[in-house]
Amino acid sequence: MNDTHAFQDPSLPLTDRIEDLLSKLTRDEKCALLLADSPAVDRLGVPPYHWWNECLHGVARAGNATVFPQAIGLAATFDPDLMERVGRAISDEGRAKYNVAVKAGMRGQYRGLTYWTPNINIFRDPRWGRGQETYGEDPYLTGELGAALVRGLQQVQDGYLKAAACAKHYAVHSGPEGLRHVFNAIVSRKDLYETYLPAFERLVGEGVESVMGAYNRTNDEPCCGSKLLLEDILRGEWGFAGHVVSDCGAIGDFHDHHKVTASAEESAALAVRRGCDLNCGTVYQALPAALDQGLLTEADVDRSVRRLLATRFKLGHFDPDERVPYSRIGTDRIRAPEHIELAREAAEKSIVLLKNNGVLPIRRGPEPKRIYLMGHNAASTDVLLGNYFGIAESLVSVLEGMSAAAPEHYTIEYKMGIQPHAENANPVDWSTPGKWDNFDAVIAVVGLVPMLEGEEGEAILSAERGDRSDIALPPHQVDKLRRIKESGHPLVVVLAGGSPVAIPEIHEFADAVLFMWYPGEQGGTAVARVVFGDVSPSGKLPITFPRSIDQLPPFEDYAMDGRTYRFMTADPLYPFGFGLSYTTLRYSKVQVAASVDRKTLTGALGAGAPSAGAPSAGAPSAGAPGGVPVRVTVENTGAVGTSEVVQLYVTDVDASVRTPRAGLAGMKRVYVPSGASVDVDLEIPVRSLELVLDDGSRTIEPGAFRVTVGSCSPGARGVELGAPEPATGEFVVV
Repeated sequence: MNDTHAFQDPSLPLTDRIEDLLSKLTRDEKCALLLADSPAVDRLGVPPYHWWNECLHGVARAGNATVFPQAIGLAATFDPDLMERVGRAISDEGRAKYNVAVKAGMRGQYRGLTYWTPNINIFRDPRWGRGQETYGEDPYLTGELGAALVRGLQQVQDGYLKAAACAKHYAVHSGPEGLRHVFNAIVSRKDLYETYLPAFERLVGEGVESVMGAYNRTNDEPCCGSKLLLEDILRGEWGFAGHVVSDCGAIGDFHDHHKVTASAEESAALAVRRGCDLNCGTVYQALPAALDQGLLTEADVDRSVRRLLATRFKLGHFDPDERVPYSRIGTDRIRAPEHIELAREAAEKSIVLLKNNGVLPIRRGPEPKRIYLMGHNAASTDVLLGNYFGIAESLVSVLEGMSAAAPEHYTIEYKMGIQPHAENANPVDWSTPGKWDNFDAVIAVVGLVPMLEGEEGEAILSAERGDRSDIALPPHQVDKLRRIKESGHPLVVVLAGGSPVAIPEIHEFADAVLFMWYPGEQGGTAVARVVFGDVSPSGKLPITFPRSIDQLPPFEDYAMDGRTYRFMTADPLYPFGFGLSYTTLRYSKVQVAASVDRKTLTGALGAGAPSAGAPSAGAPSAGAPGGVPVRVTVENTGAVGTSEVVQLYVTDVDASVRTPRAGLAGMKRVYVPSGASVDVDLEIPVRSLELVLDDGSRTIEPGAFRVTVGSCSPGARGVELGAPEPATGEFVVV
C-alpha cells in the first residue's frame, strides 16, 4: 500500500482523512463505492468491501458460529442486559471471522463488519412470516432491546467501532411478503409517530451506524426515496448522521413496480438525492449516466461517499492492524464456552409457560419414570434455527436435551407420531400411547417450522410467500394431540414457532403448554431444564396471541385500530407480556408521586434527548434523565425461587385524543427467592408520558395517569390464565 496519502494517516482527524480520500477519487470510482459490493481502488490502496452481512441471532451465513434463539425468542426474555451480552458475543465472533477472512484475502459477501441487524419493525400482525425476526409488537420493548443489541455490537475502543449495526426496515413495513415490492402502506401521522417510528428514533439516539430502507412505499413515497422518512424525519428531526442502505433490490422497485420513476437512472438519482447512500443491488451502476443526464450532481454523490467512508474509517479498514484493537480477536472467540452458555441462558429465559395444572415440573426422584416424547419437532434441529442463522457444530434437539437430562433410571421413549403439515396416511398408527401403556407423561413437541413461515422465497411450504393465511395449528396436529389426551396420559405440549399460534382447543385439554420459539443451538437443553425443574420458566410473550384470525383487521391495513395489546379490544387467547412460572407471586404497594410538574417533565425531555449519529458506548434512554420513579413490591408466596419480569404500563386517563389502552413503559428482570419479597425500582421515561396528536406532534397534557405494574399487560385475561393481580397507582401531571 502506498503510505504517502494523508487518508492513510490514523493520527489525522476523521473528517480530514475522508476529504483527502474523496478528493483523490474519480467520479466513476465514487459512484462505484455506493454499491454494496464495492470494488477496490487499487491505485489508492483501497481494498474491495462487501457491505452485506447478517447477525440476527448470531453471525449468519458465514460458517461456524454460536446460534442464539431467534430474535422473537430473545424478545421474550424482556432482558436488555442479556441482549447487550448477546451483542458482545456476536461482535466477538464477527471480528474473529473478519480478521481471518482478511488475512485469507476473502472480502466477499458475509465477510465484512457491517451487519444488517436488528430488524425493529413492529410485529403488528401475526400472519407476517418475518415477524420472527423482530422484537414483537410493542414500540418500547422493541426500542430497548434493539438499543441493547446495538450497544453490544457497536462497542467503541480507541476510536474504533467493533462492528456496525443497522436499524431496519425503515419504515412501516410488516407484510404481506407477497406484496412487499409493490405495496403502499397508508398510515396516519399519529400511528406513524406513535407506533412505527419510536424504535427507529430510539436506535438513532443510541448511535446506530446505519438505517435500511424498506421495499414498500409509505404514504405514496418509496421508503428508500422518501422525502418524509429520509430527509424530514431521519436526518431532519432526529439528526441522523450515519449512512442509509437500501433493502436488496428496493431501488429497482422504484421503476419496476412502484412506477414512481421511468428508468434505472431516474431511480438511482432519486434515491441518492433523498439520502439513500448505499445500494444493495445494481441500480447504482446507472449513476454515471444519471450524472450525465443532469438528474443529480456530483455533490449529491460526494455526500453519500462521505457517509460510507466514515463508517469504513471507524471500522479500521484503512489502518494497520496494530492500531485497531479488535484486530487481535482470534478464532478462540468463535463459539467460546461462555457464548454457548449464554445461548443456553437466553433459551431458558425465552421459554414461555402458557398453562400448567401442576404436571410440570417433572421432578427427578428415586422412583423410575417413563416419558413418551413425540412430535415432528422433538428430534428436529431445523426447528432450533429460525432464519438468518449460522451453523453450530452441536445443535441440541429436545430429544437430545431430554435424554441427557433424565436420570438413568428414567425411560425416554420416542416416536415422531405427528408430522408438521400432513398426517400420515397409514391407517395403522402405533404412535399414540394406548391405555395399556403406563407413561408418567407424554411430551408432544409440535407447532410451526421455518419452512412454514419466513421471508419471501425461503419458507417453501408457505402458500403465502412466507406468511400464514391462518394462525391455527394444522387440524391433524390438534386431532392427534386430543387422541393422546383421551388415552389417559398427562399431556405436555411444547410449541415451536416464530409467531403466535392460535390453540384454544389445545389450551383446554392439555395439562401444560410451553412455547419455545426457535430456541437456538441450546434449545433442547433449555427445554429439558425447564421440564425437569432445574429452572423456573420466566419468558413473557412479546406479542399478543389472538384466538383466531377473526380477531384481526385485514392484513394489508396498516392502521393500528384493533391491533396489538395497545389498541385491541377483543379478548385474546394469551395477552402481551404473559408467562407463568413454577411459583406464585404477589404484587403490592405501588409507590409513585401524587403529582408531577409538567414543566419539569418537558424540561427533562429536552435535556435528556440522546445525541444522534455518532457511535455511542451507551447513550441515555430517550427522555432520561428526569422520568417518574415508581416502586413496587413483589413477593414470592410459593415454594420455588424464580426470575420474574416486572412490567410497568402507563395509561393516559385524561387524553384529549385516542391513546393506547396501556403502553409498556418500563421492565426489570429480578430474582425472587421462595418466601421472600423484593422492592423493585422502575422509572417511567418522559417520552412514555407524551401524547401523540393527530398531526404527529407530541405534547404532555395535564391530567391523570394510571400506573399498572404486574406480570403481564393490563386486563382480565392475564389474571384469568393465572397471572398475579397487578398493583396499580395513579399520579397527576399538573
